[in-house]
Amino acid sequence: FALDPIKLQIKWVTQAQFAGYYVAKAKGFYEAEGLDVTIVPGGPTTPVPQQMASVDVGVEWAGNALIAREKGIKMVNIAQPFKNGGLELICPKDGPIQTEADFPGHTLGSWFYGNEVPFFAWMHKLGYSTDGGPDGVTVLQQNFDVSALVQGQADCISVMTYNELGQAADAGFTADKIIEFNYSAMGNGLLEDGLYVLEDKLADPKFKENLVKFVRASMKGWDYALANPDESAQIVVDADDAGAATLDHERYMVGEVAKLMAGANGV
Repeated sequence: FALDPIKLQIKWVTQAQFAGYYVAKAKGFYEAEGLDVTIVPGGPTTPVPQQMASVDVGVEWAGNALIAREKGIKMVNIAQPFKNGGLELICPKDGPIQTEADFPGHTLGSWFYGNEVPFFAWMHKLGYSTDGGPDGVTVLQQNFDVSALVQGQADCISVMTYNELGQAADAGFTADKIIEFNYSAMGNGLLEDGLYVLEDKLADPKFKENLVKFVRASMKGWDYALANPDESAQIVVDADDAGAATLDHERYMVGEVAKLMAGANGV
């Protein structure tokens, strides 16, 4: 019998942040459910909401999905593999910022392309202007790395616990040398890396049936990935056509992602 095609748009490039999906494909979990899944890498020039018309499922953060709905792209969360978020703001311990009260008058780095939503919500919650000045903060649209911290362009930068936090440590900003403002720990976190589809597609019973199969196989992939981190890291490296993924970093990422998925509900 022919397999039913499902196209998955991931939020970023091929990396272990999405290991469960790559493992489910490599280990035949999707095929066993009668699905032929294509995983489409993302990046800053391919925001997930704008890709939803040409794919079936997207991996996106809740904040960006809500904004997309306001703009008419009616995204619906069908599963939430990540129970907690990995977004943090980190600052050098020997720098001018020790607490949230120290933010005004300083430069804070944030990603954009939808990733800025939790940051601006946090600043709004604190009552800080994001237009600069002594009573507000200056926002640096930082690169997707730790260069802004290394080069002193910002007093604090955004990182993910499973990615750039490790890069910061490699650059000398180890855990004992930084102050971490973790969004989830502070009660400022928004759901990250949920699975979304377009609302109107849910009217098709066959599509809904395939989504159930897709989520079931995906969570099986995640269970396998977290139980076999070395193998799953290698699967991700093998799937990376760009050749940027390294085994050590993907293995680190799998371990950190496992912490975010603890107790997650994939249904």
